[in-house]
This record gives sequence, structure tokens and C-alpha cells, in this order.
Amino acid sequence: MSRPFSPRSSFSHGSMVRVNGKIRAREVRVIGADGQQLGVFALADAINMARARGVDLVEIAANAVPPVCRIVDFGKYRYEQAKRDKEARKHQHANKVKEIQLSPQIDPHDFGVKLHHAIDFLCEEMKVKVTLRFRGREMAHKEFGFQQIEKFTKEVAIFGHPDAPPKLVGKGITVMFSPLPRNKRAKNPHQPSPDSALANEESHAHAAHEAHAADEAHEGHEAENHAAPPRDQGAKNAAARSPSSSSFSNNPFSKLDLTPSPEPPADSAGSAGS
Repeated sequence: MSRPFSPRSSFSHGSMVRVNGKIRAREVRVIGADGQQLGVFALADAINMARARGVDLVEIAANAVPPVCRIVDFGKYRYEQAKRDKEARKHQHANKVKEIQLSPQIDPHDFGVKLHHAIDFLCEEMKVKVTLRFRGREMAHKEFGFQQIEKFTKEVAIFGHPDAPPKLVGKGITVMFSPLPRNKRAKNPHQPSPDSALANEESHAHAAHEAHAADEAHEGHEAENHAAPPRDQGAKNAAARSPSSSSFSNNPFSKLDLTPSPEPPADSAGSAGS
């Protein structure tokens, strides 16, 4: 015969919060909304107390004997619990370690890029492990490597501190940096301030508005050109359709006399025949 419900052992005590009638204990230790202990009551009496105040009875310590319950609004309790979990996750960033590698003859620009990344990591509550490697004959001049580590430590001093002095391990120098507390740590210089970000947004919005207005004006001008041709163009078209005398001003035959010559008199023609 199959069981209609899953066994109790399948539920983890941390993944489910029992409220009101879902609490299984017969007696519970009740804590008021102000945090004071009210004593041990029967489950029914504790639920009636919570209902009389218009809130819920929430089990907060199921493994205690008897279980500990609190009289509180369940929605408010879930909000506060989520807020505490979020704060706890923020502090867990310090467990993450980012590694940065240097060299004794590192280029100044490359050093600045590495430093930029290290400051960003420290401002995000992460640890930074700096490793400097020696190659070949560089092991003969370890002081240059320690100078680079000392320079790096001075640059990040306002953002993090070394957990221990630099150590020479094998063919490299290793040092671990931890972020300073927020109230003692300088602000990230690579992160824009809220005022500058707001100014940038306003400037972008103003530029977009001007571009949109210019596009609308250009579209309106094109529409007018398509709707009504210009007067000069209309005049040219009319002149082309109706030719005038001025259009033949360069005609080479315009100076020729095309009028017919007068005929000779008839008597002169007869005398010439005789």
C-alpha cells in the first residue's frame, strides 16, 4: 500500500518554515513580537494568541525542546530573513581570491593595468593574491622583485592591506591582500559617481532629443520639396514646354533675308525677246 504523503525525513528543517497549524509539536516556547519570552504554551493556545493579535505563529527553532515559535507577521518575517541572507552573501565575497601576476621588469603601463584590476577586486570585497615570478638570471637580483611588491603595496594601501609580509617561495614572491572595511576604505576611483552618471545620462538624453528634432525637421523639409516643386523649377519647365524666340538667339540662319524678290516688269521682258 502506497503512502499518500512523503515521509517526514524527506523534509529538511532548514528548507521549510512551519507556520500556525503546520507546527507539529504539542507545546511550544513562545516569543513575542518585541523579542520577550512569553513562556511555554500549548500549540492551540499559542495559535489563538497570535490570531488575537492579527499575526502568525512562526516556528524559528524546530530542534529545540520544546520548539521555539515567534509571534510575528509571516510576510515580514520572510522579508527580514531574505534581507539577512543577502547581507550574509555580501560578506562571502571576501572568500573569493583573485590572482595577479607581476614580473621584476614589468612595463609601467602593464603595472597600471594590474593595479587597476586589483583595486576593483578589493572594492568588490575580494582578496587579491599577488605573485611575482623570476625567470633565468633574474633570481640573482631578487631586490628588484621586492621593490615591485613594495610599490604595489603602497599603491593599494588605501584599499587593502597585506595579510603577511611578502615571502619568497621557490622562484617567486607571494603576498595576499585583504580588503579594508568599508568605513576605512577609499572609494573606487574607477567607478563613476552618481552625479557624473546622472550628468552623462542627461547629456545623452539631450543629444538624442536634438538628433530626433533634426530628423523630424529634415523629414518635413523633404516632404515639402516633394509636395510643391520650387518656382524656379516650374518656370524652367514652362519655358521648356513653350519655346520662344529667345531660345533661337544663337541660330546661324537668323540673319538671312527670306523675303521674296520683286518680279521684273512685263514690257521690259517683251523688248528683250524682240
